[in-house]
Amino acid sequence: MTTANNSQSALLRGLAVIEWISAQDRAVSSAEAAEAVELPKSTVHRMATQLEAQGYLQRVPGSKRFSGGARLHDLALAAVSNSVIGAPRHAILQSLSEEIEETCNCTTLDGSHIVYFDRVEANWPYRIHLPIGSRVPLHCTASGKLFLALMPRSQRDRMLQTLTLDRHTDRTITDPIRLNTQLERIGKERISIDEGEYLDGLISLAIPVFDEHERICFAIAVHAPTARRSVPELRQYLPAMRRAAAKLSSVIRGSK
Repeated sequence: MTTANNSQSALLRGLAVIEWISAQDRAVSSAEAAEAVELPKSTVHRMATQLEAQGYLQRVPGSKRFSGGARLHDLALAAVSNSVIGAPRHAILQSLSEEIEETCNCTTLDGSHIVYFDRVEANWPYRIHLPIGSRVPLHCTASGKLFLALMPRSQRDRMLQTLTLDRHTDRTITDPIRLNTQLERIGKERISIDEGEYLDGLISLAIPVFDEHERICFAIAVHAPTARRSVPELRQYLPAMRRAAAKLSSVIRGSK
């Protein structure tokens, strides 16, 4: 086998390891990854260690388990933001923002946080500075609670065991039982609301966008200051948000 073929083979094996590890809902050992991708344990452990050194994987402190690293997250965000569906997605978001006359975002799950990967600002003097790439908590944001609510129950339980339910405002839910009760309701309605739980004076509403397998791939969120809107007023725009979500879902499915 030539040097070029060896390099290509090593690259593909490394990508297979990254792909499998990043798809898991928990940190995993190199031995588990080796079994999944059908490679020798020593080979996968060496790859995982090299990928950790480059920031594509990270090791759970005090353990031999790996999960996606900061550099992998940045790569994923860049891929989502600049994918082939980026332009039509932004156009749909722009149209929604103009109809609602408020700021609209596309958000996705990034480990134990939500990350903003597309955004259209409303033309109002009072704005909230949450640029593309911003990462916000799961337990007190509309998008975060939506992703938690639509997870398989076992995955959600594991996630809630590891999350620190920090208090950001007087409205932040820090009791796991109360949060779980709210998540059950969100899972049934597929509508999530942040009533000033993350930032004082800011309300937000989020709904899911599903892929061809009916799994949530990202969320559409609209947010507004309470000085300008109330939650009931935002809920009036649910039909417009659902139309936008349906268009986005069609774009995603059509790009496969």
